[in-house]
Amino acid sequence: MTTRLAPGTAGPASGRREAIMTPVPAAGATTPAVRLRDAELAFGPRVLWSGLDLDIAPGEFVAVLGPNGAGKTSMLKMLLGQLPLTAGTVQIAGRQASRGSSAIGYVPQQRSFDPGLPVRARDLVGFGIDGHRWGLPWPGRDRRQRIDAALAAVGAGGYADSPVGMLSGGEQQRLRIAQALITDPAVLLCDEPLLSLDLAHQQAVSNLIDRRRREAHTAVVFVTHEINPILSMVDRVLYLVGGEFRIGPPDEVMTSAVLSELYGTPIDVLRAGDRIVVLGTDHHVHHGDHDDIEVL
Repeated sequence: MTTRLAPGTAGPASGRREAIMTPVPAAGATTPAVRLRDAELAFGPRVLWSGLDLDIAPGEFVAVLGPNGAGKTSMLKMLLGQLPLTAGTVQIAGRQASRGSSAIGYVPQQRSFDPGLPVRARDLVGFGIDGHRWGLPWPGRDRRQRIDAALAAVGAGGYADSPVGMLSGGEQQRLRIAQALITDPAVLLCDEPLLSLDLAHQQAVSNLIDRRRREAHTAVVFVTHEINPILSMVDRVLYLVGGEFRIGPPDEVMTSAVLSELYGTPIDVLRAGDRIVVLGTDHHVHHGDHDDIEVL
């Protein structure tokens, strides 16, 4: 593994550029699951990030953090092919990012289904195979076997034929993970998947995602407002703030010095056992942006 210097870009007010150490695979290494080169995303004069070089290896777990409006959900939209870069390139498993790619699985925020929705758990998971096509799915044996295997992998086989609206939030989120993984994607994108879940279900959902990436070498890009439930699983953090960014292991990024520099105001990062506590900002440091993503 070699190391590459990647420039980050500050917001319009500061006009500064920062050097960030970003690991880049050596020659002959496995194709990255995600590759960004000199990536920039801007809306008019507002730059979310610029000069972003990032390789995410197969099986790597990357947490994306930052305040509201920093561009975390926009990052997922870009990887999904729903939002074009202003400059630079993005590849998923060696190919240009595109809408509807089977190389990507997507787990959205937990939002409860209407109790009267006439959709079974297995129907929801099956949408991951052919939900983007017109017409009714073809009820073949292979399709049913794939759905059964996906349900079993997340421990949801016991309620496969239950209406999704009658299930708990944690059970529904298991189904969304099964739906996202049924095409055996190279990359799993997660947009606040623990939101509104109790601690037990947060741990269960996190463990499912972590087990998948370890067993199948699926790269994980995990947008979250709170790193503690996944802290032990995370390999690197991508922290976005006001046009600047930092990339690195949690112990290097989640520090008082780094966050104070990013926010331009004193930030205290404390360790309490195996948890991180961030103090000293009115910007709700780990609260994510919640723009809607079109589900593919």
